[in-house]
Amino acid sequence: MEQVTLTGNISSNSLTHTDVLSQRGYTILAMIMGVFSLTGIIFNILVIVVTVRHRKLRHPLNYALVNLAVCDLGCAVFGGLPTTFNSIMGRFSLGRLGCILGGFAVSFFGISGLCTVAVISVERYVVVCYPMGGVLFQTRHAVAGVVLSWVWSFVWNTPPLFGWGSYDLEGVQISCAPNWYSRDAADMSYIIIYFSLCFAVPFFTIIVSYSRLLWTLHQVTKLQTSESRRTDCTEKQVARMVVVMVLAFLVTWLPYAAMALAVIMDSSLYIDPVIATIPVYLAKSSTVYNPIIYIFMNRQFRGYIVPALLCGWSPQPSEAQISDATTTVASVNKNNKVVLEQSSKE
Repeated sequence: MEQVTLTGNISSNSLTHTDVLSQRGYTILAMIMGVFSLTGIIFNILVIVVTVRHRKLRHPLNYALVNLAVCDLGCAVFGGLPTTFNSIMGRFSLGRLGCILGGFAVSFFGISGLCTVAVISVERYVVVCYPMGGVLFQTRHAVAGVVLSWVWSFVWNTPPLFGWGSYDLEGVQISCAPNWYSRDAADMSYIIIYFSLCFAVPFFTIIVSYSRLLWTLHQVTKLQTSESRRTDCTEKQVARMVVVMVLAFLVTWLPYAAMALAVIMDSSLYIDPVIATIPVYLAKSSTVYNPIIYIFMNRQFRGYIVPALLCGWSPQPSEAQISDATTTVASVNKNNKVVLEQSSKE
């Protein structure tokens, strides 16, 4: 099957469901993406609303978490819902302009979220490993991280709007993304730089930050002769969280990046449209996984969000009261001891 490009009016030249997938297949995709989209919208709106309503959640360490919720909400609204609609229709029905704007919006919010995950990894490394040193995490640092994620994404997603690179149909032809398949010199140069700076750089940052964090905790714990049981427990808790975060990142983004890189390196490579759709859906599922991992597993947020989900009832009412007054952070002090610091958020 020949690749469909956006050289004309998509609304008149788009594929029908019989060309790529059966109507039943499109319906299944619509159900899957619909669940991801609606769940992601609900979870991320809940995170934003709860943060706005409760002043004690509005502190620098949570800025990036809320920003991630905004990015995921944008992906679900501008990417998930249109993809669900097109799946129901069995074809891409939004025209050339809809493809360009949709591809830009999803890429813009997606890369912003990806950069935000990298920012979170750096923040956690700084807070855990340099809590009493020369680096003091303040509001300006949190704001700088958030602004950087948006600016970085905007800079590298706007070139296709002006001729360097392009947005095109992908997978089973119901959503748009940067054109990985084009052999045009401008498209290829853009994709290579885009891949390097918008995936490789955040990925490298995440791996380095979390690796150094775990190494620091492990080395410091080995030097301690007292409170070893408590610090060992702290190290294991931090390690579990880091493993979950990194695995979630790899599961949602690595297949998509690997597919794009494979297509870039081998112009003759053919990937079945149905197979190519799987990494796309995994990447878009991050709108659900991110709030669960980064927000719901955060004790402070959980103390407010769980009662909100349960209409005011909390299975652990004391948890919210504790998190209201303090935030506990595993860190390394000047004496190379792993400590559980509690800081007031008043």
